[in-house]
Amino acid sequence: MASSARAFTEPRPPSFETPPVHRRPPLLADATLTLLFFVSGWSAILYELIWQRTLFAVVGINIESVTLIVTEFMLGLGLGSLIGGRLSRAVGQSALYWFAGLEVGIAGFGAVSLPLLRTVGGWTLAAPPVVMPLTTFGLLVLPTLAMGATLPLLVNYRVARSGNVGYSVGSLYFVNTLGAAVAAFGAVVFLFGALGQQGVVLLAVACNLAVASTAALVALSEGRVR
Repeated sequence: MASSARAFTEPRPPSFETPPVHRRPPLLADATLTLLFFVSGWSAILYELIWQRTLFAVVGINIESVTLIVTEFMLGLGLGSLIGGRLSRAVGQSALYWFAGLEVGIAGFGAVSLPLLRTVGGWTLAAPPVVMPLTTFGLLVLPTLAMGATLPLLVNYRVARSGNVGYSVGSLYFVNTLGAAVAAFGAVVFLFGALGQQGVVLLAVACNLAVASTAALVALSEGRVR
């Protein structure tokens, strides 16, 4: 009888699973990633503006050339985001290292981009019209793919620690877009006049390298904590 009484009086564990609690990652790491993606957006728009100006010098400034360059840039970003989503699921805990590696790759292309675009653009002047868009896309596809892949990698890294997809995607996309907007304004108002095209490219390269090194340090420090 005593055992039967205890069976009725003792609380039973719930028969349903407790929903996961959305938690934010540690404040310092969270703020660092936010700042990194702001700077990443800053450098990306500087590259786009500089590459546009460089190609305008070759093909001229008209609605066709503007449409061509913006379309190629956005196509590369979109495809890169698609590839980055698949890559983020494959690399798992190494997502932040991959993000750092992509930033280094973008910096490497950016460092040689101006003479490369000018040289190749000059070669295509006498070529059939279809050659120019295909050539410029071939030149810009790798760096734009890398830029597009950075967001899924950082989202994967953040979601793994916070469990909150909406917060991760929304906050990172916001700061990246904000960085691009600030860079676009600053480039027109100050940077182009003060630094020139080569100086702006070197500034963007420095930003990429700073982002990459900081991301690698965050990943290393987290590994030590574990």
